[in-house]
Amino acid sequence: MADPSSYRPAAGSIPTEPGVYRFSDASGRVIYVGKAKNLRSRLSSYFADLASLHPRTATMVTSAAGVDWTVVNTEVEALQLEYSWIKEFDPRFNVKYRDDKSYPWLAVTLSDEFPRVMVGRGAKRKGTRYFGPYSHAWAIRETVDLLLRVFPMRSCSNGVFKRAEQTGRPCLLGYIDKCAAPCVGQVSAEEHREIVDDFCDFMAGRTAGFTKRLEGQMYAASQALDFERAARLRDDLAALAKASEKQAVVLADGTDADVVALAEDPLEVGVQVFHVRGGRIRGKRGWVADRTDDAGTAVLVEQFLLQLYGEDPEAVPKEVLVPALPEDVDALEGLLTELRGARVRLRVPQRGDKRSLLETVAQNAEQALALHRTKRASDLTIRNQALEEIRDALELDEAPLRIECYDISNLQGTEVVASMVVFEDGLARKGEYRRFVIRGADGDPGQNDVAAMHEVISRRFRRLLDDRAATGDVTPGATSDEGPMLVDPDTGKPRKFAYAPGLVVVDGGAPQVAAAQRALDELGIDDIAICGLAKRLEEVWLSPATGRADDPVILPRTSEGLYLLQRIRDEAHRFAIGHHRQRRTRSMVESLLDDVPGLGEIRRKALLRHFGSVRKLRAATVEEIASVPGIGARTAAAIAAAVHNDADAPTTQEGQ
Repeated sequence: MADPSSYRPAAGSIPTEPGVYRFSDASGRVIYVGKAKNLRSRLSSYFADLASLHPRTATMVTSAAGVDWTVVNTEVEALQLEYSWIKEFDPRFNVKYRDDKSYPWLAVTLSDEFPRVMVGRGAKRKGTRYFGPYSHAWAIRETVDLLLRVFPMRSCSNGVFKRAEQTGRPCLLGYIDKCAAPCVGQVSAEEHREIVDDFCDFMAGRTAGFTKRLEGQMYAASQALDFERAARLRDDLAALAKASEKQAVVLADGTDADVVALAEDPLEVGVQVFHVRGGRIRGKRGWVADRTDDAGTAVLVEQFLLQLYGEDPEAVPKEVLVPALPEDVDALEGLLTELRGARVRLRVPQRGDKRSLLETVAQNAEQALALHRTKRASDLTIRNQALEEIRDALELDEAPLRIECYDISNLQGTEVVASMVVFEDGLARKGEYRRFVIRGADGDPGQNDVAAMHEVISRRFRRLLDDRAATGDVTPGATSDEGPMLVDPDTGKPRKFAYAPGLVVVDGGAPQVAAAQRALDELGIDDIAICGLAKRLEEVWLSPATGRADDPVILPRTSEGLYLLQRIRDEAHRFAIGHHRQRRTRSMVESLLDDVPGLGEIRRKALLRHFGSVRKLRAATVEEIASVPGIGARTAAAIAAAVHNDADAPTTQEGQ
């Protein structure tokens, strides 16, 4: 591990112009590439105190042994050089938006004398026009099969085509009118090229003119009493309509755009791209990439667009809809415009169909990331690996098969609550989740999260001691002649707090961990390990009892142990927020309805159960309120008046 000060450039040697820089390790391998408007300002930030750097950035600068840079004239040149270096050196600390699978394309080999339509994957070739990518090969094959009756272009391989030329007989597709059979001279190269052009126009979204032309030919054939041709044209129109139905219209103005959305967590980012051509979704892609730093959404968008279009300039559309604009949006637009050869715009849609579509793509990104997490969590081998990594990192005697995590949630010191979630063998045990209402000193919970953590740990483990005492044995796994001592003899069910965890995780840093350890010390419990996971830097803080509390444990970015701890922490946070919102809603309903005469606690609870939130209660009509059992018309009118009079009251934003 190198000391960054050993290779720090001399003061004043770094230029202030825009440029691209790269960090290299001791063997000369490039491990990170970046760009900057001001090289001196950006590079100086890497040589600050290691404690102030993001853990992944600190890992990068300590893995490096040197840094060099190249000055450029414009930001567009910086973008181009940055992408070129990333592609050339494949640095391990740069985010790599690489798909985990290949997507099928619909390709038309325009460079051939008799162009062929086919479905394929992999790298693109010059002289071939591509449509897509599509989610499934079978879907595009079905569409092509429908369109070949309208556009009977060649779809056979070179071998089949040459054999037909030699024998003078077309293949089966030629006999069933799904190929114009240029192999045997039924159409000339020029006539076949016209069919190909019509097919490409249709796939590109220019369908209206071709449909009108077919309709005109059908009516003309009917008037000429050529009913067989009219029937064939009618069937062709039906095939076109069916093919068009497979591609949903999402933008009425015929927009050509790519819609990009990201779903982020501290370790990974889910990516979704919808390719819209002619107002229709022509294809979509989605995958999950590892994060290497704490870059914001705007930086992630810039990095993604560079990698997406850098390898495929022909795929750059007129417009790219994104969740956030990069800082150097003008430079990025200039680069994409240069790649496409025409004007390209980056936009964050604010309203209308484009905004709705971006939200849909964002939902797909969230689902893709959630599915990725689920698959990862369901793998027994990975779960075992995660528990072993946690054991090694925290220097535990054995892998923590039961982990409990605690989180505190409050709103400006009011309605302070805590959550306890339980994971056993790396899986959530939701039946053992618990909620706590923080009482605080003298009944005043206040805003002190540290004191709240001390209270909840004290209450939970005091119950552990009480349940152990009830069994007559202090050993968690003790048994008697009647069965496990951890089972309540009266109910036959496990005692709620009788199981001791192998590890307690608290949401927070050193202060929260120290408070939790103090609570266990006061109860005389010394056989339960404690750690804290700080949100901002994903640092693991250890208990003072370990003698390692001064510096946090930094788990590798790719660590399955860190991923499991993060998932447990996020679940505790979600559970605490849910409890807090319920109590806030109940409190708001009670305060709003204090002055309604004749409305007691039972009917307030009935209102809360029926509507679920103050917002829905405010939106309800008097008749809808009166439909709640026990609420009459007069009382409903009084309730509506009370909640509507308070509707304009200022609101506060939830905090933790």
